[in-house]
Amino acid sequence: MPRPFDRPIYVTRPLSPNPAKFGTKMSSIFEAAVYTNGGSNVAKLQEDLRRRLQVQNLSLFCNGTIALLTTLKALNVSGKVITTPFTFPATVHALSWIGVEPVFCDIDSTSLCIDPERVEESLSNDCSAILGVHVYGHPCNVFKIDKIGRDHDIKVIYDGAHAFGSTIDQISIGNFGDATMFSFHATKLFHTGEGGAIATRDAQLFKKLELLKNFGIESESIVAECGINGKMNEVQAVLGLTILDELDMEVKRRAEVKRAYREALSGLPGFKEFLIPTDVIDSQQYCIYRVNEELSGIHPDVLIANLRKYNVFARRYFYPLCNTYPHFRSLHSARASNLPNAYAAANEVLALPFFGSLSLSEVHHICDIVKYCTANRA
Repeated sequence: MPRPFDRPIYVTRPLSPNPAKFGTKMSSIFEAAVYTNGGSNVAKLQEDLRRRLQVQNLSLFCNGTIALLTTLKALNVSGKVITTPFTFPATVHALSWIGVEPVFCDIDSTSLCIDPERVEESLSNDCSAILGVHVYGHPCNVFKIDKIGRDHDIKVIYDGAHAFGSTIDQISIGNFGDATMFSFHATKLFHTGEGGAIATRDAQLFKKLELLKNFGIESESIVAECGINGKMNEVQAVLGLTILDELDMEVKRRAEVKRAYREALSGLPGFKEFLIPTDVIDSQQYCIYRVNEELSGIHPDVLIANLRKYNVFARRYFYPLCNTYPHFRSLHSARASNLPNAYAAANEVLALPFFGSLSLSEVHHICDIVKYCTANRA
C-alpha cells in the first residue's frame, strides 16, 4: 500500500517570481508612485507578451472575464452566440451578462473543442457570433470555424484561457478569428495573479478595446464611449514581468512531468491520455486523462475521492457542463440529447497534478497511488 503525501498535492501550483527580482521591480513602482492607468510596467508587459505570443495587437486587462466581456461589446455581439457547454462558467456567463443567448453546440470527441459540423447545424438568422474554446491548449479547428464565420458574416471569438503559447502549423493561436482571449489567472501557466488579454489582428478593434477598458475616456476632456474599468494595474504587470523570466524553465519542467506520467500510466486499462496533435505546440497547461469506467473498473468520482485519502487532489474538469446550470437548463440547445460527446467527456476527464515544481519521484508516487486505487477501489 502506498503512503499518503505529507502535504496536499493540488492540480496546479502557481509559478512564483524570484523574490529579489520582484522586489526590485516593485521598488520602481514606489519611486514613480504610479500604480495604475497605463504605467510603464503595463506598457512593457503588453509589448513583451505581444512579441512572445507573436500577435499583431495585444490589449491587457484586469482579468480574462472582463477582457471577454469588453470584446463582445466592442464587436457588437447580440442575439445568439454558438458556443460549447464544455468550458469554465466564465465563457458562457460573459454572453448572458451582455444579454446574449448561448446556443450550446456539441464538441468533437477527440479534441473536446466545439465541433465545426455541429456549428453549421446550429446557425440561425439571429446568430451573431461563434465563441469557441481551445480546451486544455488543444486548438479548435480554427480553419473551418474561421471559414464559417467568413461565409456567414458573423464574428468569431476564441477563449484561449488554456492556450498561452499554443501554435498550430507554426501560427500563434492568437492570430485566428476576430479576437482571442487569454487568461492570466494564478492557475494558468503564465499569470499575473489575476489578469487577461485580448489578441486581435484588427487594429481598429484593438483601439476600441484600449478605449473601452478605460471608461471610454479618450482624453482629459473627451469621453467617447460607454466604457468599463478593465485595466491591468502596475502590481499585476510587475508580477507578470517577473514570472515571464521564469516561464521557459517552467514549460520545460512541465514537459518532463508530462512525459513521466505518460511512461508510468502507459498500458493502464481504461486510462487514455489527452493528446495534443503533432502540428500543435503544447501550452503545457494541464495533464489530462480520460478514465473509462467499463475498462478501468472505476468511476472518476470514486478514483478522485480515493486519491484524496492520499493527499492527491485530482479533479474532473470541466464538470458539470454549463448547459446544466439552472439559468441555462430551459434552453432548447441545453438538452442532453444534443450534446452526447460533451456528456461523455465530462464523465471521463481527470486532471492530474501538473506543475513544474512537481518532482519526477512525486509523479511516480502519484501514479503508484492511481494504480493502487484503481486496482483496489480504496
